[in-house]
Amino acid sequence: MMLVAGTKTSALSLEWAFSNLLNNPHALKKAADEVDTQVGEGRLVDEPDFSNLHYIQCIIHENLRLCPPAPLLVPHVASERCTLGGYDIPSGAMVLVNAWSIHRNPNVWDDPLSFKPERFENGKGETYRLMPFGLGRRGCPGEAMAFRVINLVMGQLLQCFEFSTIDGKDVDMTETAATLMLKITPLQLMCKARPHTRNLLA
Repeated sequence: MMLVAGTKTSALSLEWAFSNLLNNPHALKKAADEVDTQVGEGRLVDEPDFSNLHYIQCIIHENLRLCPPAPLLVPHVASERCTLGGYDIPSGAMVLVNAWSIHRNPNVWDDPLSFKPERFENGKGETYRLMPFGLGRRGCPGEAMAFRVINLVMGQLLQCFEFSTIDGKDVDMTETAATLMLKITPLQLMCKARPHTRNLLA
């Protein structure tokens, strides 16, 4: 179940991430440069490299903040009567957490609608404000797997290809309002193999 649930959401996260990167070329270049510096051209990015790819971690967190694949998280049920934010929650009530709204709240985040991976640099993890997987013991059990998959795929794609938009225009970031946050217009991009890609994949 974890594998099935994690496949679609990880693919969605990568689509949103590359959409954000194409609309922010400086971030795209900085990420590719980091891979070149920390890993080089002699081998593919692998899991032990993740701890050295700090800017890519920032991109992943910022992308999950702006574009959480499950914007309302997973529904919860109150096991007993409680008060939350001044509201009375009866026992058995379904509770939905709107992570999308929390992640874009100007009272919680500076310049919340802008894609700024730098906000997560220098260990500024924003632990209790960033919640694309939920929090605590009811958080998503696939969180660690999702981070590994997204790190690996993004790192290897940046290492092997140069990316650009097809028409030179910004990527359309319009989203659907559904259980999963899908792009109205699927991402289309141009990718060009970098000079060392043939050796990496040989």
